[in-house]
Amino acid sequence: MLAGDAQADRVVPPTGFTASLTLFAAGAMAFLAVFALALSLATARLADRWGDELARSSTIRISAPEGQLASQTQAALRVLETTTGVASARALTPEEQSALLEPWFGPDLPVDALPIPQLIEVIEDAEGFDAQGLRLRLSAEVPGAVLDDHTRWREPLVNAANRLRMLGVVSLLLIGATMAAMITLAANAALAANAQVIGVLRLVGAQDGYIVRAFVRRFTLRALIGAAVGMALGCLAILALPAAQDEGGFLTGLGFRGWHWVWPLAVPLLAAAVAFWATKTAARKTLRSLP
Repeated sequence: MLAGDAQADRVVPPTGFTASLTLFAAGAMAFLAVFALALSLATARLADRWGDELARSSTIRISAPEGQLASQTQAALRVLETTTGVASARALTPEEQSALLEPWFGPDLPVDALPIPQLIEVIEDAEGFDAQGLRLRLSAEVPGAVLDDHTRWREPLVNAANRLRMLGVVSLLLIGATMAAMITLAANAALAANAQVIGVLRLVGAQDGYIVRAFVRRFTLRALIGAAVGMALGCLAILALPAAQDEGGFLTGLGFRGWHWVWPLAVPLLAAAVAFWATKTAARKTLRSLP
């Protein structure tokens, strides 16, 4: 594949429409594949983070008259201290509760003047606690307490992230199929343009396998070079995106982290494999149809 055959390479036009189409298609598809891969990996991280963080945390909301709020908060904390599966529990400070409401009501919200429920953050241990049993204890000892184990929030978020990940995988498959189709068209065009040359080669004793290898080598190398350029440009575009930040959420986390930067290097190799298969299939089919 790398050494090739100088005489066989003359069968395939080194420049022209087919060469430009193969290089452009491989480069463009590789560029898009890098972003699809980044989307898939980013959503996988997002699903894991949402699943882990929300699965291990719960919230207790206490609504009570002003004079009873502090006592009911302490009572709820005592219940949590004796609950199996609770690693830690703490009441949020007014500043923390104000920060939670700030995105909706602004920074000047008078928290002290509003009847805002007291929130308690509950962190589970590895085994977890019995949510139904804890609800029964809270209803008996702290009437104003409501336990939210984040199940109704966690499952839709994780499902959405998993679907986005699947969308990235489907996008990669569609990109590969599109590149295969474009390279097949380019190979068919090159074969049709060189039909007379192929006929002469056959007359002098050239086997179809010899001709097929010439086309496969040329188009595979073109796809490899084009995909390598597209992959490099895609990685540079990923690097140009904003850095991952907690307040930025998903949009600033779209990229590769750590060893995941190895994955884009597989894109040119996969593009070459697709070109190898597509060209070989197209060449064999076309040669069988030629007289």
